Amino acid sequence: MPNLPTSHDALLVACSLLIATVACHAALDASPRLRGADKPLAVRWWIVGSLAMGSGLWAANFTALLALTLPFPIGYGVGLTALSWLAAVVASATALYVGSRDKLAWPRLWAGALVVGAGFAAMHFLGVAALEMSPAITWDWQIVIGMLVIAVCASATVLEALLLVRTRRGQGFRLASAVVTGGLICAMHCAGIAAARFAGNSFCLSEAGLSGRNLGTLLIAGAVALVGAALLVGQLDTRMRARTSGLDARLRSANERLRQRALRDTLTGLPNRLLFEKLLSKALKRLAASVSDGREGAKVVVLFIDLDGFKPVNDALGHATGDLVLKEVATRLRASVRAGDTVARLGGDEFVMLMECETALVDPVIAARRIVEAIGQPIPSSGRAIQISCSVGIATYPEHGPRERLVAHADAAMGEAKRAGGNTWAHFEERLEGPRPEMLGLQNDLRFAIEQGQLQLHYQPKVDGRTGETHGVEALLRWIHPEHGFVSPVVFIPIAERFGLIGKLGNWVIDEACRQVEAWAADGVRMNVAINLSVHQLRENDLVERIEQALRRHNIDADQLLCEITESVAMGDVKATQAAFSGLAHIGVLLSIDDFGTGYSSLSYLRRLPARQLKIDRSFVMDLETSSDARAIVSAVVHLAHDLGLGVVAEGVETAGQRDVLIGLDCDELQGYLFARPMRAHEVLPWMAARSAEVAHAVAVD
Repeated sequence: MPNLPTSHDALLVACSLLIATVACHAALDASPRLRGADKPLAVRWWIVGSLAMGSGLWAANFTALLALTLPFPIGYGVGLTALSWLAAVVASATALYVGSRDKLAWPRLWAGALVVGAGFAAMHFLGVAALEMSPAITWDWQIVIGMLVIAVCASATVLEALLLVRTRRGQGFRLASAVVTGGLICAMHCAGIAAARFAGNSFCLSEAGLSGRNLGTLLIAGAVALVGAALLVGQLDTRMRARTSGLDARLRSANERLRQRALRDTLTGLPNRLLFEKLLSKALKRLAASVSDGREGAKVVVLFIDLDGFKPVNDALGHATGDLVLKEVATRLRASVRAGDTVARLGGDEFVMLMECETALVDPVIAARRIVEAIGQPIPSSGRAIQISCSVGIATYPEHGPRERLVAHADAAMGEAKRAGGNTWAHFEERLEGPRPEMLGLQNDLRFAIEQGQLQLHYQPKVDGRTGETHGVEALLRWIHPEHGFVSPVVFIPIAERFGLIGKLGNWVIDEACRQVEAWAADGVRMNVAINLSVHQLRENDLVERIEQALRRHNIDADQLLCEITESVAMGDVKATQAAFSGLAHIGVLLSIDDFGTGYSSLSYLRRLPARQLKIDRSFVMDLETSSDARAIVSAVVHLAHDLGLGVVAEGVETAGQRDVLIGLDCDELQGYLFARPMRAHEVLPWMAARSAEVAHAVAVD
């Protein structure tokens, strides 16, 4: 028997397209709110968005079915119609959930599209089944397969649009995405209807169920009203969020202005005493952290600046002119210092400057000279030029510590500069404050620290940049005082150098490092250890002999010991460095140039030194993720080292981003807190075992 002829109402088909587009737009509008910090609110938006999208797409499907015209009355079964609506809502909820994830790889995208597409297809076929035709509807399976393909593609488009709408906030993108996805879903409905075949003797068993265009219009209007309500609430929520965000921004701005008033000098805009003390405390903490990593030569410097002859200016020309002079002085001080230095006003005509120096080569005298020259230039005034000068006192931590006396010591040095006639600078000297009993006490305690077992070596691993394995560590000296606890190397190393104890400490480090390598070998682990040599050790005639004796005493290979010498030390006394390096290289000890890039290396000297390794300074590593200049410098150092046949170690690696950049630049070894902090000897082998297991697991996963 031939199939019944069917026809479609073009107006209702257009309505179906419009409803599907509006429903998709509502879903795209709700999607960004599903990732808010307020989880209960996000869940409510997910429910509302699922109902709005599902009801809208179900209404579009229902409208497409109503567009179908048959030569006999038709109706829809209540149960199957309700199931059709439920399938639409569940598919929409799944789409919104999957589309709200952080990332969606292609396999997961298409897996989600299959699930959501199946839900949309179920919505359609349940809606058609609600006609309850007798005999049953037959299907053109080629068209059905095409309809299913359209359903999956439409679902994938919906998921991708839900992901992209979070970063592309323009309404134009949302509207275009809604039109595309709505059109695909409407095409799915039309293809599904076109695949249905009705026998010539068919009649509708559910004629008494949901029927009539008036009822259909009512259902469609309800669904559209739900979608419209969701859109309206979304717009109101957007406006409320924008208003709240604006209020928050103004509140933060007001709080910031209040905070700045509390921490800034109102006349000059410079940091006041309170902010300066906070910045000084942070600088000293950073210095302690860098020293604990084994860096030498770093320091914190305070310059105390007092104007010469400012009181007569105030008395003769008035406070208004005096304020102009202070503002000009503040401007000149800011222009005289490096970008990272801090200038503050303590009050009156007293200023201070804070310098963080990464190496011993940074000379604060250069800064003091610039300041004296800048302040000494005539200051333009309405009447005549005003001529003043300044006196500068310099105090350095840890050399002129303790930390709580650093500003006072700089002040004392400034007084010495004034006594010398002003318009000059002076370093702090102990005679300006008298003897320091605590230094004498620490010096006496340090003499017996070795015998009493107070010194320890902590070890920080070096990780291979290619394999992730660890075959070497750096030995770092620690002093655990029975009364004072941990004493920073920045405190006791200068004491040891000043009182002639550095040789004794250096000998202990060499022997202890070799002894520990022997102990690790007894546990079946071959380990390389790096030690730091000071400039004083380089000048000792028997350095090579003592190291060779330690290697023999503990029966370890010479290439298991690596001696690190900072770039500033190596280039500061090239003759002594060459002699020491040649002797150490002759017995097979490996040599490394530490803190490379912070000094003024001569490539001709560098080529003559028998070094096997360069160590990139942490100051370049810390900026790798944000500074193209830092990446260019590190890349140049790596290529230079490899061209000279040298290995490269990067220290101070603290983030995964820094690690990835360094590996991409072909850096040989990495060292820093990202992998491990300096640890005691008995902690090294368990850490290495855990690290090897982690690397093996990562390789297996890849």
